[in-house]
Amino acid sequence: MAGLWAAVMLAHLLLPEGNGLRSALGGDARVWAVVGGLAGVVAAYVLGLSRLRARVAPVAPIAADAPFRPAELDRYARHILLREIGGPGQQRLKSARVLVVGAGGLGSPALLYLAAAGVGTIGVIDEDRVEGSNLQRQIIHADARIGLPKVQSAEIAMRALNPFIEVRPYQRRLDDATASLIADYDLILDGTDNFDTRYLVNRLCVAAEKPLISAAITQWEGQISLYDPARGGPCYECVFPERPLPGMVPTCAEAGVAAPLPGIIGSMMAMEAIKHLTGAGTPLRGRLMIFDALYSDARVIGAKKRPDCPVCGLSHPVA
Repeated sequence: MAGLWAAVMLAHLLLPEGNGLRSALGGDARVWAVVGGLAGVVAAYVLGLSRLRARVAPVAPIAADAPFRPAELDRYARHILLREIGGPGQQRLKSARVLVVGAGGLGSPALLYLAAAGVGTIGVIDEDRVEGSNLQRQIIHADARIGLPKVQSAEIAMRALNPFIEVRPYQRRLDDATASLIADYDLILDGTDNFDTRYLVNRLCVAAEKPLISAAITQWEGQISLYDPARGGPCYECVFPERPLPGMVPTCAEAGVAAPLPGIIGSMMAMEAIKHLTGAGTPLRGRLMIFDALYSDARVIGAKKRPDCPVCGLSHPVA
C-alpha cells in the first residue's frame, strides 16, 4: 500500500498538468498527501500499540490451589473473617468442583451463591431454554435472555458476578450416557423437578461415592437433605423408597409455587454445600429439613440408612 501511494504521488509530481493518468488519479497531489499523512498516523499508532502489548506478559490462568489475588482476598474477606471458614476454608472452596443438576428455580439461587462464595469450578447441566414463565422464580435468568439455553444464561450471570471462577455448562439431560460427569466433581446438587432424574442422580452419586444435596419444592413447601451413604448417611432412596403415583405430587407447572420459595430452599442448598466443602457446622447428613413458607414453620426429622436399600444397602453397609 505504501508503494502504491508513492507511485501515485510521483505521477502527480512528475507528469505534466492535464496528463490523462494524472487526471484519472484526481489531478491534485495535495489530496493524496493528506491521505498518506492520515495513513501514516494510523500505522504509527498500530505499531506503537503492538510494541506496548508485546512488553506485557500474558496473564496465565491461576490454578485452583494457587494463592488468592488481592481482588479475591477483598471479595472473600467476609468469609475469611468467619472462624469456621477462614483462609483454609476459602481455599477449599476455591479448589472445589460442584455440579448443579438443573438451572431452574432451585438451581438459580444455588448457582449464584456458589459463584459468589468462590467455588472454583461449577458445572451446570440442563437441556432447557429460558422461557418467560421461568422468570417469576428462576432469578439467574433475565428477560433479555429468553430463548437462550438455560446453562448459557446461567453462565453469563455467574461470570458477571464472579470472574474468578470456572463455569462448565452442559446443555443436555443427565442420563446414563452422561453419567461420567459425576466422577469429575466433588459434590452434586440436584434441583430437578421430576422423580426419574432424582432417582437417577442418587444412583449415580452412590455408585461414584459422591455426596448429594437434593431438594424439592411445591406450592409453599420445600425440603432438603444431604445424602451421603459413603460416609454413613442414607441415600435418597433410603428416605424415599417408592416413587409417588402419577399425579400425587404435582410439579410447579401443575400446582404453582410461591416465587421466593425456591430462593429460600436453593439458598439452603448453597449453604449446605459450603458447610460440606469447608467442614463448618453440622450438615444435614441423616436429617431431612422441611420448610413450610405459608405458616413460617421449619422442622428437621431424622433419616436413617436402610440395610435393605437396593441402591446403597449392599455396596455401603451400615457402619
